Amino acid sequence: MSFTPDRQRSEGLAKHGARALASAVLILTVTAAMWVLEAFDYTTNGWLDRFGIQPRDVNDLPDIFTAPFMHAGFGHLTANTVPFLILGFAAAARGIARFLAASLIIIVVGGLGVWFLSSANTLGSSILIFGFFGYLVGRGIFERRLPDIAIAVAVVAVYGTMLLGVLPSDPTISWQGHLFGLLGGLLASWFLRGGTTATSRKMSN
Repeated sequence: MSFTPDRQRSEGLAKHGARALASAVLILTVTAAMWVLEAFDYTTNGWLDRFGIQPRDVNDLPDIFTAPFMHAGFGHLTANTVPFLILGFAAAARGIARFLAASLIIIVVGGLGVWFLSSANTLGSSILIFGFFGYLVGRGIFERRLPDIAIAVAVVAVYGTMLLGVLPSDPTISWQGHLFGLLGGLLASWFLRGGTTATSRKMSN
């Protein structure tokens, strides 16, 4: 019986390690896919750009699900890759299912915001990047668990200047995607809050 705490600790570390590995594999796979798509787009003279969000075109609504994975050139993709990797991994580390649900909310809210308010074809993973930012900060606010608060503080400290991107200052940058991606992340953190806590409560009763 004296070995039970050590065994539980080892099992807990193994579980967290497996979850972190799965998160890393997922984010790296999505990132690699975006680079492959951009390489194909380059060889076809921008053929994939048609899968961006065309504002207020009803027939184009399904493209809100493809636009976050397309980019307007390698420079655009390069600028987005590192924050996508870091914020995406941090958002996914809690669990893949919650991450996928949060990503879906971010894509829908961010995409619809662009669809209603933008004035040009819009594409790029910044919708997801700002969404992950909002999701991580929102978890610290709504869940109030020490690890989530610490992650939220670190995210704001490192990427807080991103918030300037929600202002309509540069006509070539989709502030709509940034703003509504951020709002989508905050909404996802609120909607998905307490999943772990609620489960733990039920198991202890």
